[in-house]
Amino acid sequence: MITEKCFELIKKYEGLSLKPYICPAGYWTIGYGHVLKKDELSAFKNGITKEEAEELLYQDVFKTFSLIYPLVIVKLHPFCWDALTSFSFNVGVYAFRASSLRKKINRKEFYDAADEFLKWVWIGGQKSKGLERRRKEERELFLNGIKLM
Repeated sequence: MITEKCFELIKKYEGLSLKPYICPAGYWTIGYGHVLKKDELSAFKNGITKEEAEELLYQDVFKTFSLIYPLVIVKLHPFCWDALTSFSFNVGVYAFRASSLRKKINRKEFYDAADEFLKWVWIGGQKSKGLERRRKEERELFLNGIKLM
């Protein structure tokens, strides 16, 4: 249900770090936005290879998709799933589950739902230019999928 566009989008906005770092949200992270669990922090303290980063990304993306798929009760184009998976990868599955974005999709209010992406641009009370760009791109990908349904 997801395409390479999802991976490209996540890679573009997450960037690649082969060493652990603390992301803007305050979590230890490595690779393409892989949030490290406590037991992984010591395992990855010396870093990873690009190939390992790719593998972590594929695992994380498919896990994210598998968790959000049952939350949407309407049929969507794969591009819509790409956008929603990228979004949920970034903000978290639980945030997506509680979001107006998901509720509007399930009511088939697709164009109103698309505008919901643009509300998720804040980090620690500050508007993020990077998140603004990411959300616009996710919104456009979602709308492209809607147009192809």
